[in-house]
Amino acid sequence: MKVIVVGGGITGVSVAEWLRRDGHEVTIVDRVGPGDVTQASYGNCGIVGRSSVVPLSTPGLFWQAPGMLLDPDTLLFLRWRHLPRLTPWLARFLWNGRRDKVMQIAKGLASLVRDSDEQHFALAAGTPAEGFLQRGPYVTLFRSREDFARNPFANELRKKHGAVWDDWDRTAIAAYDPAVSPAYRFATAMPDYVFVRSPSQYVAALADHFRQSGGNILCHEVVHIKQSKQGKATVALANGQRLEADRAVLAAGVWSGRLAARLGHKATLESERGYHLMLKGASHAPPAVLNIPDTGLGVCPMAEGLCFGGAVDFSGIDGAPNERVYDAIRRQIHRVYPDLTWEDETKWTGQRPSTIDSLPVLGPSPKAPSIYLAFGSQHIGLTIGPRIGKTIADLISGRQTDMDVTPFRVDRFE
Repeated sequence: MKVIVVGGGITGVSVAEWLRRDGHEVTIVDRVGPGDVTQASYGNCGIVGRSSVVPLSTPGLFWQAPGMLLDPDTLLFLRWRHLPRLTPWLARFLWNGRRDKVMQIAKGLASLVRDSDEQHFALAAGTPAEGFLQRGPYVTLFRSREDFARNPFANELRKKHGAVWDDWDRTAIAAYDPAVSPAYRFATAMPDYVFVRSPSQYVAALADHFRQSGGNILCHEVVHIKQSKQGKATVALANGQRLEADRAVLAAGVWSGRLAARLGHKATLESERGYHLMLKGASHAPPAVLNIPDTGLGVCPMAEGLCFGGAVDFSGIDGAPNERVYDAIRRQIHRVYPDLTWEDETKWTGQRPSTIDSLPVLGPSPKAPSIYLAFGSQHIGLTIGPRIGKTIADLISGRQTDMDVTPFRVDRFE
């Protein structure tokens, strides 16, 4: 069977590689190569978040958000001229923060992240990408045990879906990473977490293995995807070329919404622009990944340097980067590491594709059954990319999936 995968990020590459292993003739089409700096996969903090079951909209966010937007030290930003276009999406997003709805969403997220470690190692096994997967504790820092306890709903939700952690006091934090500010006096540590030492090189290595094993990769912009009267999937490129296959998979991240709309789907996709600073020659680095909720930062030592990533910037798919975000990240870095210095830095910003319920779109299009949808992974694209890839491959190859894909149907928005 011929299959075209539109999108060469972690999701598209995972889909393509699993399909290739099933014996299909697979082509990836993207306007840039896998691992390119413009991809959301490039800017990921490298965390494979097997405990990431709490959606973005939770009880109380409606009342907290205005204060966060007005606080110059929080990493939440809104381009006000984008607000009229954002409002319909934002209203439904906040409405999905009801307690009962969050519990339902968490169940769907848990089915995607529960075996994310195993999915990554299965995908990367025997390839150069395997060397980028590392293990270590996942440490979340709080200023006090009381700060940690202020969100019992989220904590219990993680426990319900299998998260296990150790409680650390200030002595344990200092023993693990003495450079962390003494203001942080409590932490949770999840053992044996997986992180990726270079998400861009990891995706590129997986793609190179796919190509060397018989897969095809084309660098072209896709302008249209549809099903022909004969039931074939057709993909139109910006250069006028038209590709045809038995099946196509739409995994183009935030740009998938526009292509899905041409199929007649209301995917309700919005961009949550993310940012990171990659510090070169940093005077210190933690042993493994850190999460600091009160700053909005994730920290990961990577092959390219020390990565500080985070921020949510609602500026639209076509909005320009907000340079003020980098200043806020630098301020937050010094809250965590007061004495940290570095020789140079690289700035990055990219688009996170987010739906109104924090769940991706996954499965065949009800309007065009030869086309499969695989997008909308919000902040956990790196985590669930291999799992989505395996599930799409199972569906296309006619195998029974080992998870219920019903919560991820595109027509849930319609």
